[in-house]
Amino acid sequence: EAALVESGGGSVQAGGSLKLSCVISGYNWREYSSYCLGWVRQAPDSERAGVAIIADDDTTSYADSVKGRFSISQDSAKNTLYLQMTNLKPEDNGMYLCAARFRVEGPCYSDDVLEDLTLFHAWGQGTQVTVAS
Repeated sequence: EAALVESGGGSVQAGGSLKLSCVISGYNWREYSSYCLGWVRQAPDSERAGVAIIADDDTTSYADSVKGRFSISQDSAKNTLYLQMTNLKPEDNGMYLCAARFRVEGPCYSDDVLEDLTLFHAWGQGTQVTVAS
């Protein structure tokens, strides 16, 4: 069964760091011509917001609020997505969900997915990040 499973969340002081991981399983990657993977933040009483997206060609896109502080990467051999978070701020609080978009033809553009989260096909359950001021 296909699944996206996140880990690595926790509670830190402002200025601290966390590294999130997402293991993606159950998909036959050879069926797809391209894909985008990403991290989305769900804060209480707020809509989901795209944080960082990476495409199969390693093109990346970031929300303005995290540029220079967060870094998204992938390990294709391990089917794992990462988000290195540094200099964390209280406004980074929230549930961080891993998401995936697969295409059977054509490319996946990270900028497009960052702007339109409805393009994602699959979602994980999330891992909580809490930053104390």
